[in-house]
This record gives sequence, structure tokens and C-alpha cells, in this order.
Amino acid sequence: MFTGFLGGWEIILILFFLPVALAFMAFWIWMLIHAIQNKGLSDGEKIGWVLAIVFLHFLGALLYFFIGRPKKSASAST
Repeated sequence: MFTGFLGGWEIILILFFLPVALAFMAFWIWMLIHAIQNKGLSDGEKIGWVLAIVFLHFLGALLYFFIGRPKKSASAST
């Protein structure tokens, strides 16, 4: 139906890049909300991470995911 209006590249863009872009946006929003609500960060750290996520976009969200989130403490279960 849409093949008359869309060429091969447009179909690839719609079927692949649009879902990937939506996933990146969802990850960015998730990290932004997590940084805002993170009780393990001081107010200054929280502001710094929120600004980094907002201004560096996906790179800031990745940095926060790997560096900024507090790690779960290893509890002695034995």
C-alpha cells in the first residue's frame, strides 16, 4: 500500500531507525527521571547529573547509567 509512496530507504528508516530512536528516547527519559529521584546523590550531584543528561543527551544518559547510579552494596547474606 505504501510502497508506491515510499522507496526502499524510507521503509528501512521507518522499520529500523524509528524504533531505535524511540528506544533511545525512552532510555534518556528513564535516566533523567532516575537522576531526579535518586536519593543516593547529594543535591549538587543530582543537579550536575541532570544537567549532564539534559545537555549531553544520550551520551549523558549513558554516562549516568554506568557511572552515576549508585551501585547496589554487596550485602553479606551468609
